[in-house]
Amino acid sequence: MDDSQGRLLIVEDDSALRRSLRTTLDVMGFDVGEASNGEEGLVRLRMVDYEAVLLDINMPGMGGIETCRRIRRVYTKMPIVMLTVRDSEDDKVEALEAGADDYVTKPFHFEEVLARLQALLRRAGGWATPQLRCGPVVLDTRAQTIQVDGAPVELTTFEYRILEHLMLRAGDVISKTELTERLYDQDFERDSNVIEVLVGRLRRKLDPQDRLRPIETLRGRGYRFALPRDASS
Repeated sequence: MDDSQGRLLIVEDDSALRRSLRTTLDVMGFDVGEASNGEEGLVRLRMVDYEAVLLDINMPGMGGIETCRRIRRVYTKMPIVMLTVRDSEDDKVEALEAGADDYVTKPFHFEEVLARLQALLRRAGGWATPQLRCGPVVLDTRAQTIQVDGAPVELTTFEYRILEHLMLRAGDVISKTELTERLYDQDFERDSNVIEVLVGRLRRKLDPQDRLRPIETLRGRGYRFALPRDASS
């Protein structure tokens, strides 16, 4: 099942590496943007609501360290992973002091970058583990499975995307616009009425007896996953 992992900006001056990362992350379900230098990266961050940044440390013009500092001044909770060929302790300390959350040395295994990104995105949403537990509803972001009271629930790709986003932000009000952007690729024709249909189907699948009422509708504002997070999550 292909879920939408989040909006990610790659800031990397090596065009071949940037394209390779984008292609692979696209396949993994990320909505990926690109910038070839720090200045362009800062502009794109102002234009699009990205959720994480992959940032090269060695770039012409504004380097990765200064770019990281500027991102962190404005986006205090934005997960930032630095990519670099440097591997000295001093360089790692400099990156972390600039505001980076993690540091991956080139050449790297893509699986390592992916695992660190997913962990940072979960942490940014307040989750400590890959399993999102809200009452009897358990969503495993690694296995991409859903259970209610221990019984598996089959969801379509779009249903899964909506549910994962609602549970990652459990307790928050999520607008229909935000869910629509989560549902579709950037170039896909968007229809916000589809959200109402998908939320209705999710309610029936998660709560056929209408006893849990996991998803609330807040008229004119959006939706909220109402079941509280388990403390262990």
